Formats: sequence, structure tokens, C-alpha cells
Amino acid sequence: MEKVAIDDVDTELNPMGVHSVRRPISDALGFSDFAMNYFELEPGESFSGGMHTHHDQEEVFYVQEGTATFETRASQRDADDASEEKSEVTVDEGEVIRFEPGDFQHGYNDTDERVVGFAFGAPESKHDWDQIESLVYCRDCEAETAHGLELTDGGNFRMTCTECGHAFVPQ
Repeated sequence: MEKVAIDDVDTELNPMGVHSVRRPISDALGFSDFAMNYFELEPGESFSGGMHTHHDQEEVFYVQEGTATFETRASQRDADDASEEKSEVTVDEGEVIRFEPGDFQHGYNDTDERVVGFAFGAPESKHDWDQIESLVYCRDCEAETAHGLELTDGGNFRMTCTECGHAFVPQ
């Protein structure tokens, strides 16, 4: 048995600086089969760096306090062009939202109040970086395209367009 107070777990920030409080509970307790992260999002902050999917992991978000907004897009298996199937869903205090592997989503705080919540992922406690795909604008393709994601030795993300191979490190 393992036990920890959330406030005793060190904050680990996204390399893109998109949130001020993320506490990896799964790391603190040595989880192996699912991920659990605690978040506090100030107005304008987000759970992740942008629209993305995990091809190897489903994700569940529980909003404990406030209201989070999730931009969603149809998965590639559901639509020829995922960028064409946009929608927005608000998740209020006490509500839960689930994304299956391949569903694109971006959760953020679009209010003037703080959002407190948890993100859960399964079946593993760590991301396989090769299985994460982001939708971002590619300067070479001049369109929003799928990009692979990798963590560099310097602790930054490098994104590579799956259409043309253009790579960049987001600022």
C-alpha cells in the first residue's frame, strides 16, 4: 500500500509552460498500469500543449472545481479530415469526460476562475511519445496537419509534420 498527500507531490511543468500546477500522482506512488495527474489551471492555462491524441492510451478528466472546456475533433478513423469535425464541450465541477485512443482533444480553462481537476490515462502510467500525435499549423504545408511528438534531450518537445517532415520546437 502507498499513500501520499497531493500537496506533498512536487509540481512538474509542461515544457511549453501551458500550466502552473501539475502534480504526477502516478509517479509519486509508483503506478505502472495507469497515469494520474492533478492539475490547477489558472484562467487561460491548459492541461496540455494543444490539440493531440494518444493512440495507445485512453484519457479521462475529472473536474473537481470550476469549469474546463475541451475542444475535440473526430479521430482519423472517423473522418478523412479530423480538422473538419470540431466541437467544444464544457465539463463542470463534478463531471467527467473520456477520450478513447485516437480521439483528438485539448482541455483548457476558458473562465475567470481556477480549475482543479485530475487527468487519468490507461493502460500505462507513462506516455509512449511515438504514440502521441498533435494537430498544429505546418509552415511548409501551409495547413493544420498531424505532427509527431518527441521529447528532446533538453527537455523540450520537437514536433515533426507527418505530411512533409518539417520539424520544429514550439516556443
